[in-house]
Amino acid sequence: MKSLSDISLAARVAAFGDKRAFDALVRKHQEAVRRFFLSQTLGDRQLSDDLAQETFIKAYTHIGSFRGKSGFSTWLYRIACNVLADHGRRHKTTCDISPRMGNIGSGQADGSLRMDIYECLKLLKSEERLCVTLQLMEGQAVERIAEITGMPAGTVKSHLSRGKNKLATFLKQNGYE
Repeated sequence: MKSLSDISLAARVAAFGDKRAFDALVRKHQEAVRRFFLSQTLGDRQLSDDLAQETFIKAYTHIGSFRGKSGFSTWLYRIACNVLADHGRRHKTTCDISPRMGNIGSGQADGSLRMDIYECLKLLKSEERLCVTLQLMEGQAVERIAEITGMPAGTVKSHLSRGKNKLATFLKQNGYE
């Protein structure tokens, strides 16, 4: 299939149920969605994959509600945020998800840094972790983060500032410059 825009692909899925078009959307966005969930679950790969799969299922079943007023990735991240919130509500007693260390840094040179980053992300409030992840790991601008999360831009900036300060402090205390 030729390289089509996300809006064209989404329209094909909505209008014709074109599974190949949806597969193209999944292939294009799955790594970013999985990476997003990996940071939110503090390295739990299995949970991240489950949440990503749930996100794409919801995207497929609700693709008719995508109007193209924002980018497809913004719409998809909004679904991902809702899936994450739903998961948090379902597992209220285990809201602080701890990483499965066997999944992190398995024999890789950067494994200890990755573990430290997950430990630091654990210290952040969920809103701070969400905003920091979307900006630093996914490259989203403040305005897009506000659109994705439904938070005012000023609130996003506050969460980013507090979260980044906590990250910097933690990393400095653990020998990173």
